[in-house]
Amino acid sequence: MSSQIEVSAHSSELRINVPWGHLAAKSWGLREGQLVLCLHGWLDNANSFNKLIPLLPQGYHYVALDFTGHGLSSHKPPGARYDFIDFVIDAYKALVALGREKVTVLGHSLGGLVGTLLASIYPEIIENVILLDTYGFYPQSSHIFISHFKDSILSYVCTDVAQVQKTYTPGDALQRLLIANKSLTVESVKILLQRGTKEMPDGLTFTRDPRICLMSMPPLTLELCCHMMKTIQANVLAIIASDGLMSEKENQFDPRDGTILLSRWQEYVVLPACGCEWKPFCALEQCGKCVWDYQ
Repeated sequence: MSSQIEVSAHSSELRINVPWGHLAAKSWGLREGQLVLCLHGWLDNANSFNKLIPLLPQGYHYVALDFTGHGLSSHKPPGARYDFIDFVIDAYKALVALGREKVTVLGHSLGGLVGTLLASIYPEIIENVILLDTYGFYPQSSHIFISHFKDSILSYVCTDVAQVQKTYTPGDALQRLLIANKSLTVESVKILLQRGTKEMPDGLTFTRDPRICLMSMPPLTLELCCHMMKTIQANVLAIIASDGLMSEKENQFDPRDGTILLSRWQEYVVLPACGCEWKPFCALEQCGKCVWDYQ
């Protein structure tokens, strides 16, 4: 990665047409520069990258996508459910619409999983992958597969997702997100809420589709994860926080699996504890420096 001109903190909006509506995205930098597709975490939105992108290498075209059902993107049709592969399709549709042959993917948490799967499926397109607080895959034991699918089906069938979404005062919406994400700062929550809420006659409502909460992750074994990693031709940098989403206290899978996954990437950096899981917000300088050093 090389530098040319300063990346402005100001962004422009993009809209990508899809059969169920549109995918929304934010764009920074040079339109003719190499594309860096930025993919946010679960229940977040493209504003996750607002503070980080101006600190990253210059001369690139940064595009932060809102996954379907998140941020300003359309929801899925009534009766449909969400699956992890939907977000991989979102990312691929964005790449096709933007028309680039070689792409860097910058993914936080869920967005990192999407990026690595995309890189394993389309190694000829994805040139670099930068992972923020994710190992790139989420291995699970094969003995939970049946219960995993059963729980996923029951949660969807037994939950009324057609109910009217609640409205909140701005202060209540802020507190709700702070309580759900205790490591986020007030400033970070306000940034997410700018894109994650909309005004209604009686208050604010969250823009994300509540059906996302019923989504199931792909039950991949460590063996399958390692096999998929072998198909990736991209250069991979994993930036992991010692107290982040992948820390032993936060995770449900064997930490030894994480060590195995990290050892198979070309480069990884473990950031010191800073008390915040959302590294695109709270470890800006450290993340930015890691990406600059990676250029």
